[in-house]
Amino acid sequence: MAPSFDDSTISFSRASTIATDTAAASKRRKLLRDHHLAMIPGLPDHIAQICLSRVPPSTLYSVCHSWRRFIYSATFPPFNSLYALSSTATTTTPSSHNSTVQLSSFDPISSQWSVVTPTPYLSLVCLRHQSFIARNLPIQSVSVAGNLVLLAGTSINLLPAFSHPLIFNPLSKTWSFGPALTTPRRWCVAGASRAAVFVASGMGSHYTQAVARSVEKWMFRETGSFDSKRKDPNRVWQNMGSLKDGRLCREAMDAVGCKGKLYMVNMKGPCGKEGVVYDVNSDGWSEMPAGMLDGWRGPAAAMDEETIYMVDESEGVLKRYDEAMEVWINVLEDDMLKEAEHIVAGGGRVCVVRSGGVGILVVDVVSPRPGLWVLDTPSGQEVLALHILPRMCPPEFQSAVVV
Repeated sequence: MAPSFDDSTISFSRASTIATDTAAASKRRKLLRDHHLAMIPGLPDHIAQICLSRVPPSTLYSVCHSWRRFIYSATFPPFNSLYALSSTATTTTPSSHNSTVQLSSFDPISSQWSVVTPTPYLSLVCLRHQSFIARNLPIQSVSVAGNLVLLAGTSINLLPAFSHPLIFNPLSKTWSFGPALTTPRRWCVAGASRAAVFVASGMGSHYTQAVARSVEKWMFRETGSFDSKRKDPNRVWQNMGSLKDGRLCREAMDAVGCKGKLYMVNMKGPCGKEGVVYDVNSDGWSEMPAGMLDGWRGPAAAMDEETIYMVDESEGVLKRYDEAMEVWINVLEDDMLKEAEHIVAGGGRVCVVRSGGVGILVVDVVSPRPGLWVLDTPSGQEVLALHILPRMCPPEFQSAVVV
């Protein structure tokens, strides 16, 4: 006998399925209706966007989904985020095969780290090598016009890792190349002033006096990656006035850009050092003022190319330089600042990487009473460099706001 089914059960099952489908369709209609609701009732969206763009993004983020989507759209002025170049390497074995370079972005509105999609060219950089026991090989980078530019590093064969600058644009989330360096180098001076990028001294494939004294300049353009067919003279590296000697090739150094000048010292730490200043406009070199050099005892960075901040890594004091008086003025003292390794400044904040590359200290320097708080680094990462750049757009907010 064929199996029989209870008709009432079948009818109930069908009714339940219909009800479920109806509820799901209703929910979809509600979501679509909510998605197309006016950003501010009674106003066209393009007017509402003008109004909302004047509100701090931290306020908009917590109100509703449409406003949260708006602050990550191309229409909203991009706010600053913190970017960290870091390594997953361990220090147990000084091998060139146990380290990878990672770029991460910290969104201050959502308070979350996200990993930037890498480019295979980052794998060319060697951070640890058996020839350099207990020492990281440097990777040198600058930020210019809202872009991150990687300029110098060391390959596994102890050669320059980059023949062209490697550029990351956070707004488009794309990687591209700049024009070929006249002399690819490592262990050099790297800096930026306004829209100009500079490299100086260091070593090429091997040490030469000519490279140790040379200076190259590139005027950065935001028109995308380098096109070799273009004849624009500003889209190539230009040789500038040489250094009088090769004393700056001993370390990988940051040239701090401030008011049309680049400031740099030839050694890290509180020990005796030499300091030089490069005038971007006159293409001339001069000695660093005595008061500035005497107090320069740790990593330094410029806030909007107007004020230089420095951490005295032995005393644990954040200081700013007073150009008129030629002295360093204390801003904040805290033991956590001791042995600081990296620093970046922007948007009224100074961010400092703690000893060992783990933990980032954030100081509000525009407050009458500067405060300090600790930001955790990306999990399992050791920070190699910090940059402040425009925020990226999370995948869930990539669709444009309808205007």
